[in-house]
Amino acid sequence: MKTLILLLIPITLFSQTNYKTDKVRSYTKRNGTNVNSYHRTAADKTQRNNYSSKGNTNPYTGKKGYKTPKK
Repeated sequence: MKTLILLLIPITLFSQTNYKTDKVRSYTKRNGTNVNSYHRTAADKTQRNNYSSKGNTNPYTGKKGYKTPKK
């Protein structure tokens, strides 16, 4: 049991996805390109909890984060 707890501590410290989301409505750019609606994390003062940050996964698409967040 102690081993399990010790293994879970690093996971909870480094994967901190922001579960407050904003839905962006679909729109058309000036050049005529259509952009489909999507969800993004709500604005806050860190990049560590964004869906695209390493260690996080976007719950809507299942894609893993790839960006290294600024400290």
